[in-house]
Amino acid sequence: MNYRVNKDYVLNTAKRILEFDSPTGFCFDIMEEIKKIATGFGYEFSTTRKGCGIITVNGESNERVIGLAAHVDTLGAMVRSITNSGTLKFTLLGGPIPATMDSEYCKIRTRDGRIYTGTFLSTSPAVHVYPDSKDKKRDPENMEVRIDEKVLSKKDVEALGICPGDFIFLDTKTTITESGFIKSRFIDDKGSVAALMGLLELLSREKITPKYTLKLFISVYEEVGHGASYIPQDITEMIAVDMGCIGDDLSCTEYDVSICAKDSGGPYDYNMVTELINLAKDNNIKYAVDIYPMYGSDVGAALRGGNDIRGALIGPGVHASHGMERTHYEGLENTIKLLLAYIS
Repeated sequence: MNYRVNKDYVLNTAKRILEFDSPTGFCFDIMEEIKKIATGFGYEFSTTRKGCGIITVNGESNERVIGLAAHVDTLGAMVRSITNSGTLKFTLLGGPIPATMDSEYCKIRTRDGRIYTGTFLSTSPAVHVYPDSKDKKRDPENMEVRIDEKVLSKKDVEALGICPGDFIFLDTKTTITESGFIKSRFIDDKGSVAALMGLLELLSREKITPKYTLKLFISVYEEVGHGASYIPQDITEMIAVDMGCIGDDLSCTEYDVSICAKDSGGPYDYNMVTELINLAKDNNIKYAVDIYPMYGSDVGAALRGGNDIRGALIGPGVHASHGMERTHYEGLENTIKLLLAYIS
């Protein structure tokens, strides 16, 4: 493969996508951005009833239809209740690490669209006041959101229009360094979405027609397990493009494309995994093969939904998943290169 991945486009797109607020269940704005990107390259875009996006790239043949799935929904929180002192108790969306949320800035969005700022804090937030401030467990029962408004009571908060069920958006703190690192919350899985948009840019720029028709499935609700439970019925095989894990007993780094052989749902399709490994070797793509016992993907959701497909999972290596995450441009680039090799 002699095609060049557009580094500036991938990094700029990653930053733009990462800065959208899109906790699972609230992906309307970001899906409009995905639509804008896809149609800007001339590709067909449609949505499912629950809000997933489908981008179609016509291939030389429809004998097979390859699905490439990534999710724009992220972890987050929602207002659970309002305390008598005017703070917010919250419930988690998906599985963020609550300890990493302590002292993080956030926004509260009311049902009528008003936005207020706030901060996640321990209920023992001051070392000069609370003897357990340093060691109190950080979890939703022992944390709350302090609102940046003059509120002293539950009634004051209700007067702002805030109520249970309102979404709370965590500040992503997205930063891209000169050395190519992407630091942000929710690289899982917006890093992979940026990689898919980078693949679209490459296909459009180089006027590449894939061997088989592609359907890029941009899912919502992945973080709660049913993102790709429904997929277009003409898809015959699907690659979930999601983060690769980094840590003990794993070989993946932030510079690799991860090829997952097995996760909590069981092994991925043997022949697809083998083909992806061989393509990485043949094209000098930096990769790692790992097993992720505490992980699920959109392929798993599609299979549990009864779809008759083969499935695999790849993606850029991401450090500190569900906390303050980090990856590197090389991980995204290697993911794009492996996808291009697979569809060519």
